[in-house]
Amino acid sequence: MTELANKAMHISLLATVVLFCSALTYGQRSGGPKQQGVYLSPSAFRELPAGVSADLKQRGCLIPQSGDNGKPNNVIRGEFARPGQMDLAVLCSVRGVSSILVYRKGENRAPASLATRADRNYLETDFQGRQIFVRAIQPVGQDFILEHYRAYGGPKPPAIDHQGIEDEFLEKASIVWYFERGRWLKLTGAD
Repeated sequence: MTELANKAMHISLLATVVLFCSALTYGQRSGGPKQQGVYLSPSAFRELPAGVSADLKQRGCLIPQSGDNGKPNNVIRGEFARPGQMDLAVLCSVRGVSSILVYRKGENRAPASLATRADRNYLETDFQGRQIFVRAIQPVGQDFILEHYRAYGGPKPPAIDHQGIEDEFLEKASIVWYFERGRWLKLTGAD
């Protein structure tokens, strides 16, 4: 090998190492490439009480949109804390990490924060090559909770007298968050 060819090979190898190290450093500093998927501002949900919307905005929340049905989702209402009391739950994403925030009576005082997870774990590519978010929340009642307990086992549910929140990894599995005696229980969902 000639001296010129040897130098060219060393320069090429050095350039490759520098580019690789730069990419590795970028991923460690920034968390990698920007998360994809569809996220909506709280203001896109007109049904949110003004105080809750303001609290979500102040926290820097964006609401990840699950699947590809075109309807805004991951903001739900239900009797999550006790029978007869209408509560609100929102899947809130801040800097690529989502939590379920539960606002009792739909008021913005000290919402419970449940199930904090990295959004990147819920991003999948659909058949058209688009990245979609595959985590969703929905209200579930006694029938759903008991049916899934009987089918799959897991922690024995308490007496069910209000709704729970299903935290679903779409088309894979779910768990149910159920409020009982001042704490949130993690119950069996779909498998």
